[in-house]
Amino acid sequence: MSAFTAEIVGTFLLMLLGCGVNANVVLRDTKGHNSGWIVITTGWGLAVYIAVVVAGPYSGAHINPAVTLGLAAAGAFPWNDVPAYLLAQLIGAMMGALVVWVMHKDHFDRTEDPAMQLAVFSTSPAIRNPTLNLVGEITGTFVLVFTVLYFTDATLGNPGTVIGLGSLGALPVAFLVWGIGLCLGGTTGYAINPARDLGPRIIHSLVPIRNKGGGDWGYSWIPVVGPIVGGVLAALIFLFLSA
Repeated sequence: MSAFTAEIVGTFLLMLLGCGVNANVVLRDTKGHNSGWIVITTGWGLAVYIAVVVAGPYSGAHINPAVTLGLAAAGAFPWNDVPAYLLAQLIGAMMGALVVWVMHKDHFDRTEDPAMQLAVFSTSPAIRNPTLNLVGEITGTFVLVFTVLYFTDATLGNPGTVIGLGSLGALPVAFLVWGIGLCLGGTTGYAINPARDLGPRIIHSLVPIRNKGGGDWGYSWIPVVGPIVGGVLAALIFLFLSA
């Protein structure tokens, strides 16, 4: 696979399984209905594990624009490659969310609450406070990218080394994302990934769902801007501490 294809496939798998566990927990009449936060955070951690296993050898498995931008800001990834990675991640996220909708269509039709339908695709705050919601997304993504930079030893990598989540090894990065979800995810649902939230939110707006509400687009900038700020901030502090 090319790096571009690997980012599509990796992000597709991330969203297929991540949005899939959301659907299993929040939609009516699934086997996992109401199984709770532990199931969701565990599912997302395992989704990252599987995505990294597949994409890691080919692209570094960024599978997240905040990771790509953070690595580029730290000088560990070429800026020229950033646009292609971001495009691939958005495409993969939309594809994964679309398959989840198709697979769970009967359950969407039985779920009358529009907020629960949207929750399969996108994050939302437990308490709506834009400032603190933004802080939550910045903080969670900071932990993700800061840890990635130290695990990969990005400033000391050999020339030509593909750096990303795959450089950590699939299991450590799964534990990292699982830990962020368990410890920091309760305020906003921890998007910590602009493509993870934006791509599925776009799909939600396009597909037909019975009793579908709006996409809460007024909130949608927070899980995009927050992770980008958190990723770049992590890179800047990493560079300062490494100087």
